[in-house]
Amino acid sequence: MYPQSQLLFERSKQLIPGGVNSPVRAFGSVGGTPVFIQKSEGSQLIDSDGISYTDYINSWGPMILGHQFKPVVSAIENQLSKGVSYGCPTEAELTMSELINSMAPWAEKVRLTSSGTEACMSALRVARGFTGKNKFIKFAGNYHGHADPFLVKAGSGLLTLAIPGSAGVPPGATEDTLIANYNDLKSVQDLFERFSGEIAAVIVEPVAGNMGCIPPESGFLEGLKSLCKSEQSLLIFDEVMTGFRLSPGGAAGYYGIIPDMVTYGKVIGGGLPVGAFAGSAEIMNVLAPLGPVYQAGTLSGNPLAMASGVATLQYLKDNPQVYNQIDKSTKTIERLLRTRFTNEPVAINRVGSMISIHFGTNCVNNLEDATAANNNRFNKLFHHMLKHNIYLPPSAFESWFISQAITEKELNQLENALSTFS
Repeated sequence: MYPQSQLLFERSKQLIPGGVNSPVRAFGSVGGTPVFIQKSEGSQLIDSDGISYTDYINSWGPMILGHQFKPVVSAIENQLSKGVSYGCPTEAELTMSELINSMAPWAEKVRLTSSGTEACMSALRVARGFTGKNKFIKFAGNYHGHADPFLVKAGSGLLTLAIPGSAGVPPGATEDTLIANYNDLKSVQDLFERFSGEIAAVIVEPVAGNMGCIPPESGFLEGLKSLCKSEQSLLIFDEVMTGFRLSPGGAAGYYGIIPDMVTYGKVIGGGLPVGAFAGSAEIMNVLAPLGPVYQAGTLSGNPLAMASGVATLQYLKDNPQVYNQIDKSTKTIERLLRTRFTNEPVAINRVGSMISIHFGTNCVNNLEDATAANNNRFNKLFHHMLKHNIYLPPSAFESWFISQAITEKELNQLENALSTFS
């Protein structure tokens, strides 16, 4: 069905491990040949065979405004004429930090990186340096990038490929990693009691997006903040996915829970590689050159990424109605899914413009729930939708991300495709 993609995949496997540069793209979970994309526009991805698909992943979150959004493209083109990299400070880095701070005031100081993985590993280092403690708590099924300390019961591609951890990560790298259960405050409290005075931080996806979309239960985030405060540990929100997607203030603004530190990515680059971590001035001032915690990056604050990200954030700040629009579209998607699957057990979780579906269960609140679902049923849905020119995440363990480019036309297309699924 996709001869050019098949050819490209076979060629890629000769030079690229598994034929892809990020494991989930290989379609290992859903089966079949990955679709190679040639270009995009608005709500559409166009593959190497010229087939167009409505995009429900949007580069795994960054393309909240849709593909080739003109203000973003213009900003990139303008910067391209001036240079692509300097290795020196630029005003654009300051503008980006000012925008982040204006939309999320708790981000008093910001350090830019080139990826979400860098942002999370750096935030953890700062937390350890600030508190003088080494251990930290993460949650089973939460994914914070592929830095060694985080690859224990992580979500995303590790779940897709059924890998419990990763070869190449020495035991010493994870000996200070403590695992709690998502949406289970008692499991966190038990760890604080067992390792009293040793825990530097709790890092959490405030809305889990790497075992499907799983919202925090009522009181969960509030409880984490209270526990961290009482134990003199830092609460880190990993908002690489949720930052500036769920609201102008991300998940922290959406739920009204302010963390000690926060990490960003995806949306703040408008599709270009970027990351950031932020927190109070007191915490962030432990970073070099002010303090003893070292972190650096040759391409951090890359001018092209800053141009794209500033244009994206500025548009979202000036047009907050975008959030209502995409939330409304995603709510319609939720309704269409519930209507179609009303006669079988399904768990459909949605927060704002993030949504996912798990089959064979009525409730998915954590990793155990997600892995127990009927993921073969999801795989069948994925390929059905692909045949109807709709591109879903190629794994049941990934959230869908909706953009403002989705209109009534695309929603009707989804409804019609669902009506023929059996």
